[in-house]
Amino acid sequence: MKQISLIIMAILVLSCGTSKKNVSSNLTNKKVQFLISDGSEFIPHNSYPSFNWEVTPQYCMFGDGTRLLSSKEVKTIAAKTNFICIEKHHAHRAVGYAEIGAKKEIAAFKALNPEIKALYYFNSAYAWPFTSYNENFTRSKIDDYPELKKFILVDKETGELKHRRNTFCFDVLNPDFRAWWVKTVAQGVIDSGADGVFIDQMHGFVWLRNSQKKEVEKAMGMMMMNLKKAIGPEKILLGNNASGVKDVFPAIDAAMFEHYNSKKLSKENLLKEWGYMLANAKAGKMSIFRIGVEAEKEEASQTLIKGSRGASLKGLSKERLEYYQACYLIGAQPYSYFQYGWGWRLNTGPLVDYPELMKPLGAPKGAYNRVVDNGWEFTREFEHASVWVNTEIQEAKITWK
Repeated sequence: MKQISLIIMAILVLSCGTSKKNVSSNLTNKKVQFLISDGSEFIPHNSYPSFNWEVTPQYCMFGDGTRLLSSKEVKTIAAKTNFICIEKHHAHRAVGYAEIGAKKEIAAFKALNPEIKALYYFNSAYAWPFTSYNENFTRSKIDDYPELKKFILVDKETGELKHRRNTFCFDVLNPDFRAWWVKTVAQGVIDSGADGVFIDQMHGFVWLRNSQKKEVEKAMGMMMMNLKKAIGPEKILLGNNASGVKDVFPAIDAAMFEHYNSKKLSKENLLKEWGYMLANAKAGKMSIFRIGVEAEKEEASQTLIKGSRGASLKGLSKERLEYYQACYLIGAQPYSYFQYGWGWRLNTGPLVDYPELMKPLGAPKGAYNRVVDNGWEFTREFEHASVWVNTEIQEAKITWK
């Protein structure tokens, strides 16, 4: 009997151990649910980066036209985020073309973290000549390529090719241009080994031809839809300032809010963008909330940029971080990311240590609260932080728990 009892006990112990193992396995494999501030669930696409609320979710976009990153710099950026973009001119002077620079950097990041999502950059409006695809869009070469010259806007008054500081302007109303552009961008994604593409400029220079506003908007939408088809569903299409752009919005997977001047930083615009971030999330799209402190006070920042740019703007970014981090947190939804610094270059913030961005955050406990109807004070609770911000006086307080 004693021997039988011991056998039964052993079976029970093994049974309990197996049960615990199965529970643990089930918890590990259970899909994480991310709730939008209205209580609905965010459904991410398989192509998206992994997301969590452990710390402030960051996105990083950078470029240095003269060189590749050092291994230390790759590690510094990879420690902050698993969602990056290689900017338009990166390493083109060192390796010949920007798409090669992007390819080398993406390979370096993937070697460190295979799960990182890295985007390639292309512009829908300006013919930046940093890639092999665009190298002939220069004043010295364009006349030798009449087929490319047709893709450039012409100034109706002077008859000359339209440009901004010698960078030519694309004509989105030209169907041949749109076909070339889609094919070119898709090839750039392949050549760089990227997980998708960041597309800059969604306007199509509509202000140069207001009488054709609807045609320009439809052409932009068509071009973006065709690009999405060309790169495929497993690649990310991120559009800069694309939220609320009716014809473009259906094509994109993510939208950036680029705050490039004081108007974009106004209390009215921030409130509108929080609404857009909610709309993006409900549509299953990601948001990038990009702050460049150089735009905070334009006259002052221009002086800083022309003077001791690095030290002064780095100091300003440290001083103003709490306010802008709070502005992001008030409107943040699942798969909303924060990008911070004072420009687009490697030396304008991506390598700076902002310890507050790595503090434990935790998931939001609900939507933001507007303290007074039609007022400009807002609060929001996270698992490990209480956020208060007043966008009228541009002050904030984040209380870490």
